[in-house]
Amino acid sequence: MRPVRRLLPLCVALVAAAAFPPPAHALFDCPVEPVLSRYDDRKACPVVGADDGTLRLTLGGEIRQRYEYTHNPGFGDDPQDEAGVWLQRYTAHADLGLGDHLRIFGQLSSANEIGRKAGPSPVDEDRLAVQNLFVELRDLGGIAGLRAGRQEMRLGSGRLIDMREGPNVRRTFDAVRFGVDSALGVVTGLAARPVVPLPGSFDNTPSDDERLFGAYATAREGVLPLGQADFYVLRYVDEGARYFQGRGEERRTSVGLRAFGAAGNWDWNWEGVYQVGDFDGGDIRAWTFASDTGYRFRTLAWAPRLGVSANIASGDSDPSDNRLETFNPMFPRGNYFSEAAVLGPRNFYNVRPSVSTAPLPGVSVGTDVNVFWRLEEADAVYGPPGQIVRSGGDGRHVGTAWSVNAAYEMSPRAAFSIVFTHFFPGKVIQSTGPDEAITFVEATFQFRF
Repeated sequence: MRPVRRLLPLCVALVAAAAFPPPAHALFDCPVEPVLSRYDDRKACPVVGADDGTLRLTLGGEIRQRYEYTHNPGFGDDPQDEAGVWLQRYTAHADLGLGDHLRIFGQLSSANEIGRKAGPSPVDEDRLAVQNLFVELRDLGGIAGLRAGRQEMRLGSGRLIDMREGPNVRRTFDAVRFGVDSALGVVTGLAARPVVPLPGSFDNTPSDDERLFGAYATAREGVLPLGQADFYVLRYVDEGARYFQGRGEERRTSVGLRAFGAAGNWDWNWEGVYQVGDFDGGDIRAWTFASDTGYRFRTLAWAPRLGVSANIASGDSDPSDNRLETFNPMFPRGNYFSEAAVLGPRNFYNVRPSVSTAPLPGVSVGTDVNVFWRLEEADAVYGPPGQIVRSGGDGRHVGTAWSVNAAYEMSPRAAFSIVFTHFFPGKVIQSTGPDEAITFVEATFQFRF
C-alpha cells in the first residue's frame, strides 16, 4: 500500500494539469527566472475573452523520474538499500500575466520516494506542496521588478543561494525581492525565510530559526573590459545553528565577489567570499574561494573542454575557543560536488580536473576526478546540508572520487542523463570508522510540458 499512497499526489498534480491542457505551441516557462525579466509572448497565449491580449496564460509542468543506487552509503556506516531508490517529482504550474506590469504565478509540486531502507530523507519526499505562489510587478519606472510570495531563488552560480535541483525536493523561500536596473547593471534586494519541507500534503512552513537579507549586483555585459562580475552582501541568521564546535545562535554577514566570462577558447568562473559575525557569543571569521577554469579545443573533433576546478573553504582551527572559523555556504546548490552528494563545502580544499565533449547533437559526455582534503584537522568533515560526516581521525585526505556522466537532450522538452561515481576513502575516513568505498549510479529522465 505504501507505493500506492505515494502515487496519489501524482494523480492530483497530473489531473490539475490535464484539466487545463496547454496549447500545442506553449513552451515550458521556468519560474526561476530573474525578477527583471519581461514577458515572452511566444510562451503565452491570450486568455479566452481577452481580445486585446492583455491577459496571457501559460500552463505546464514537469515529470522527473530518477533511479539511484548507492553501494556502501556513508562509507558503510548507513543502512544499505536493497535495490536502490526510485525518486519521483511532478510539478504543474499556471502563469498569468495581466497587462504589461502584473504577473501571478502558482506551482504545485509532488515528490515521492520508494526503496530507501532508512526511510525518506528530508529532501526525498514532500507528497504535495505549493512550490511557488507569488505576485510580480514589472517595468515600474526605475524599479524594474518586485516579487512577493513563495518562490525559488538562485543567485549567481548557486554557491550560496540556489533552488537545489539535484535532490528530489527543491528548495523554496517565502520572500520579497526587488530589482533596480541601470546602465551599469542590475541590483536585486531580498528578504527571505527558507521553507521547511515536510513529508505530508500542504504542511510546509517557513523556518522559525533562519532568515536571510541582502543585495546582489551584477554588472551588465560590456561594462567591464573582460567578462562580467557579481558583488553581493548577504546577512544570515540561524537561531539553531550546529557545528563541530557546538550549537548556538548564528548571525553572519557574507561579502562576495564573482568574476565570470569567456574569451576565445577560455572560460572562467571565480568567486571569493569573506564572512564575519557572531556565534554563541563568539566571533565568526570565515572565508572561501572557488574557481572553475576551462579551455575548449575547438579545432579538434567533438570540441572537448579541459577544465580545472580548485576550491577551498575555511574550517575551525580550535573548537575549544569561542571563535568560529567554519565557512557556511547557507543555501548552496544541491549535490554540490557531484550527484553522489557525499561531501559539502565546509572546512575543505579540493582539486577537480575534468574533460567534457559533445560527440553528437544534443549529447554530452564528461569525466572528472575530485581529490578532497579537510583544511583544519581539528574541525569535522561535513556533508552537503552541513551535517557532520566524520570528526577526529588522522591526516587531511578525505578521499578521491572518479565520476563519469552522459546526457542526451532528446528535445527542448525531454532529457535523459546518467552518472557513475566511485569514491575511494582517504586517511580521515579510514581512521574514524567504516571505510568501505562508495559506488553510486544514477539515471534521470525529465519531461517538461
